[in-house]
Amino acid sequence: MSRFTLTVRGLRLGVVALAVLPLALAGCVGVESGPEQAAPPGGTPATAGGSAATTLAPSDPAAPVTLTWWTGQEAEAQKILDGLAADFTTAHPNVTIKAAPGASTTDELLQKLLAGFTAKTYPDISYAFGSWASQLAQSERTLDITADVAQPAAKWEEFPEAARKTAAPGERTIGFPAVVDNLGLFYNKTVFDAAGVAYPTNDWTWDDFRAAAKKLTNPAKNIYGTAMAVNGGEDTTWHMWPQLWQNGGAILTPDEKKAAFNSEAGVKAVSFWRDLAVTDKSVYLDQTGEKYAPLFASDNIGMMISGPWHLYDVKQAGTKYGVTRLPGTNGNHATVSGPDLWVLFDHQDANRAYWAYQFGLWLTAAEQDERWSMAIGNLPLRSAATSTPAFAKAVAEYPGYEVFADNLTNATNKRPTVPGYIGLSEAYGTAVSRLLQGQGEVKAELDKAAAAADTALAGS
Repeated sequence: MSRFTLTVRGLRLGVVALAVLPLALAGCVGVESGPEQAAPPGGTPATAGGSAATTLAPSDPAAPVTLTWWTGQEAEAQKILDGLAADFTTAHPNVTIKAAPGASTTDELLQKLLAGFTAKTYPDISYAFGSWASQLAQSERTLDITADVAQPAAKWEEFPEAARKTAAPGERTIGFPAVVDNLGLFYNKTVFDAAGVAYPTNDWTWDDFRAAAKKLTNPAKNIYGTAMAVNGGEDTTWHMWPQLWQNGGAILTPDEKKAAFNSEAGVKAVSFWRDLAVTDKSVYLDQTGEKYAPLFASDNIGMMISGPWHLYDVKQAGTKYGVTRLPGTNGNHATVSGPDLWVLFDHQDANRAYWAYQFGLWLTAAEQDERWSMAIGNLPLRSAATSTPAFAKAVAEYPGYEVFADNLTNATNKRPTVPGYIGLSEAYGTAVSRLLQGQGEVKAELDKAAAAADTALAGS
């Protein structure tokens, strides 16, 4: 199973992680028998012609309201969300929440939503990959909660900056963060100790990283200093973005119409990894993207750039490991995050809009975060949740969890959410994969990739 379908998943703390798996179409409390439900009388969905977005000022906050919630989750996770929906409706008896996965797989939710816009069967709230945000916003079916989350009661600043930006395509906030993550640096203590190399620290630079990778590499024992996926997928692509940003570069132009990764900053970032791979030969080049994590766990790779979802794997393998934030450039330790969202949809019904927002706000509060996101092994959505018992339990069970939670402060840039990003990612990932295997010249390959990315962006 690939963890890189333009989103990332959490640890497995006793239940299946939020993966792209077959989803159950039934749950426990207030669950629909199927994913489609016509909009109830009293609200006419916004049209593509551009009806004004509904405000969150209800005509009667005590009036009966039915909300449809597409969770995008498989059976075990669905049960947790059903319980949370039941608690909310107990506290607010006028609200009924019909919760269901929404589609057979999480990937299929987008097409289900787009079809629902035409058939007027879309939900009030839906799980969505962050990469869909711009497309959903452009549908003109989403609520605009920008002014509402700016109010002190929303405590919007508790969410990581990258998550806030992902939820606000075009600076228009359309929902709440549902999953947050980031990349950090795993190091294998057994490999470091055998090579007599000092462990990484949070103050490391990329020069420190390169020097250590060279010292750790031992071809006679099939040990590599570090690894990189060269399958041309998003696993390749998003590993490169932190250095691009640290070098002062950008993925897209400010208007998000064209690629900008072929800048001087981009060339420098890719050249660094090409030098490690081709000159130093200290990088295990993983043709599938599936081998480097097991090799790290088996003491054949010294350093692995990955996220909190691998804490479970290395612990289960009995690997002696540590975690730090990514190496930095001039003190900048920017990382990348792939947040997913709870998107709120507009049915031109102020009461539904009000309660959809209230439910989203409640669902993402620290108290519910402890029972939901952190309970299935994801990082806390809000900084306030780091003081909860669930956080302390995760830290005790999975050393390094707290490093990834702290590292959310370095997740300040958003991964693009424009539809053309998929094509951009493929073009860039393919170019980087070729370059790390000694094919082509960095600037020329990145220019070609940028041209292909521009075509993808224009088509979106």
